[in-house]
Formats: sequence, structure tokens, C-alpha cells
Amino acid sequence: MAALQSEYSRWWREPEREILPTLEELGIGFVPFSPLGKGFLTGTIDDKTTFEPTDFRNVVPRFTEGNRKANLAFVEWLKTFAARKHATPAQIALASLLAQKPWIVPIPGTTKRQRLDENVGAEGIHLKVDDIQEIDRAASQIEVQGARYPEPMLKMVGR
Repeated sequence: MAALQSEYSRWWREPEREILPTLEELGIGFVPFSPLGKGFLTGTIDDKTTFEPTDFRNVVPRFTEGNRKANLAFVEWLKTFAARKHATPAQIALASLLAQKPWIVPIPGTTKRQRLDENVGAEGIHLKVDDIQEIDRAASQIEVQGARYPEPMLKMVGR
């Protein structure tokens, strides 16, 4: 096996417990999908955001108005940190994953050219160990509200 693909972001860090150490031990790469927390870590979504009727996030508990409002604390922190680094929140979210290990290669999804350019810009952001520790501390102090997926899907993807 050359690589494992799984969800991972500063908004869902479960792979850090067992998956990442195991992959490192076995020399297997990691390809995190949804590294921007389904768009939430871009800083463009708030408690008043509405999604297109066909948008999957309409049925995701984490994206209800109340949960978005509760979860904005980390995004606001991320915006402030990003401004200090002359970057966007999305770039910091991606750069923080890239900075962990050379074998972690996130794959953010987008349908917009400007977001693609923004995401590619994360490669040019070089975070120091202190920066990663600061991001980790901030992320760990916030208890994310709402499930990652609707209840029927949680049984398929794991909690």
C-alpha cells in the first residue's frame, strides 16, 4: 500500500490518534480529504451562510446554524493567525497539514479557480514548529459542535 486516503483537518483530528502513527511506522503516505473542513476552515462560512438546496452541507449536523455559530471561535482565531502570516485561513489550514510530515499530502476540493489558486498558495507558506504548536493548542481548546455526517452516514464512515 502506497497511501491511505481519509478525512483529516484541524476540524476533525481523529487520524492523529492511531492512523498517522501507524502510517509513519509502515512508511505509508496519507492523503487527507476535506482538509478545509468541508469549506468551514476557509473563513467564508458563518452562522448566516445559506447553501444551495443540493449542497450536502444542508444535511450535515455540523453545518446547522447553531453549530456553525458555536464553531466559529476557531475560524476567528484562524483568521487572526493567518493575517499575521499574510495568508488566508484556508492556506494556513492546508499549510499546517503539509508542515507535519512530508508524506501527508492534502487534497482540497473546489469548483472555483480562485480557490484553487488560493489552495496552491499554501505550498509557499512555511510554518515553524512553534506555529504548528500554536495552531494545535487553539484547535484543541475548541470542542467542535455537531456530527461530521448525518447519523445514517456515520455508521458507514465511522464516528
